[in-house]
Amino acid sequence: MATTIAELVFIPAPGLGHIMSTIEIAKLLVSRAHHLSITVLVIKPLPNPTFGSGSAITTYIDSLSKSTMDRISFIQLHQDETPPVMDSKAPVASTQVFINSHCKYVRDVVADMINKPGSRRIAGFVVDMFCTAMIDVANEFNIPTYVFFTSNAGFLGFMFYIQTLCDDHKQDILELSCSSDAMISIPSFVKPVPTKVFPATIQSREGLEIFLWSARKLRQAKAIMVNTFMELETHAIKSLMEDITIPPVYAVGPILNLEGAAGNMSENDVIRWLDSQPPSSVVFLCFGSMGSFEEVQVKEIAHALERSGYRFVWSLRRPPSDQTTRAPTDYEDPSTILPEGFLERTAGIGKVTGWVPQVALLAHHAVRGFVSHCGWNSLLESLWFGVPSATWPIYAEQQINAFEMVVELGLAVEIKLDYKKDMFNHEVDEVIVMAEEIERGMVDEVIVMAEEIERGIRRVMEDNDVRTKVKEMSEKSRAAVINGGSSYASVDYLIQDFVRNIF
Repeated sequence: MATTIAELVFIPAPGLGHIMSTIEIAKLLVSRAHHLSITVLVIKPLPNPTFGSGSAITTYIDSLSKSTMDRISFIQLHQDETPPVMDSKAPVASTQVFINSHCKYVRDVVADMINKPGSRRIAGFVVDMFCTAMIDVANEFNIPTYVFFTSNAGFLGFMFYIQTLCDDHKQDILELSCSSDAMISIPSFVKPVPTKVFPATIQSREGLEIFLWSARKLRQAKAIMVNTFMELETHAIKSLMEDITIPPVYAVGPILNLEGAAGNMSENDVIRWLDSQPPSSVVFLCFGSMGSFEEVQVKEIAHALERSGYRFVWSLRRPPSDQTTRAPTDYEDPSTILPEGFLERTAGIGKVTGWVPQVALLAHHAVRGFVSHCGWNSLLESLWFGVPSATWPIYAEQQINAFEMVVELGLAVEIKLDYKKDMFNHEVDEVIVMAEEIERGMVDEVIVMAEEIERGIRRVMEDNDVRTKVKEMSEKSRAAVINGGSSYASVDYLIQDFVRNIF
């Protein structure tokens, strides 16, 4: 008798980290359940300030379309002939409008899938945390929706709690989030959370409205899959599971794309340089696909590295130079931005480069510490490879991630917890003028000084207590995803949930 095949419809957000994580969980599900197949509906990216330049994402999508994945297929969704304009002054709302404009095209594709002769039963939608508007489309077809939450359980609990404060207790969230010295007890955290690490999103009316809308939509899901594991976020996951107002939560992580660590990197110049370094001797600085700094901050980082005396690899990116991409690029000549003579003085111990394959570097035996922007994928990668992080959050929920890792869990050291960079709301010419004014001391821009950076670098390289905890969590992260592990079992329960939907 033929095996019944259940279909899942995946809808990732048009950001590289979101799409890659989605593909990894899709591959995991089909490898574990031979009666499942998955159709991924791909939103073609536009250059926008929330997800960055579309070029890297487009390249990745093109590579997927050329690859063969057993029981995973891809459909690129149509777009409006005149897509919504990305408004730099309202980036969150613009992104939401852009994603939501694809609902009608999702509806058309799913209708075709259902009406096709011999079609498989659709067991569920699996939508990214930014694509929860698609829940309404799934409801039209009476199909349950699952959310793939690409951040952590602590932040998921934070979202629900802020929404409860606003909707049920009529708390003025704007006033709360702008309080610089308040501490708030949040159920998904053991320790009080300072308002200074609240995301910048909820410090504006426009951002707060989208944030609250997203939290309300999350409550409509049948279940939420979170890229974390029980041993890492025990308290947060249990607090979510015990709250009957929240959909069931499946901790399925760490979901990581480790191909960059396993692939042939021998031709990479940075990897060759690392091969020549002593084991566990290098600090690696990387601030994500959207991370860059103005010249005055770059010089402070350089001074800190030079004073520390540690070997280093520094992924140095150039801030956006035009209104189209709003994404960092590589410098043709980094010496133009660095202190005079820095490259010559550090030639024996340091490597300044542009974009690097982060996973491959974290996996390298020479790397001992990681200065990170605290994107959740990056933190999971660093834990997987047992490399302690020094936190330097920039945007989105990264400040809360940094707080959780340093204060709540003791798995990282602090450079900053509350650093926030205005990624989107300055025109390029304003940024240039502002940088010049900073140099002349006319603007009180937040600059992290060399002394503070050096302290963080020294601690991430020397704090053996944190290093021991990170090594232990590395072992737990790997155990969680194999047979008998907590996330392995969670995926089993999730698959059973999917299958029950078609019977």
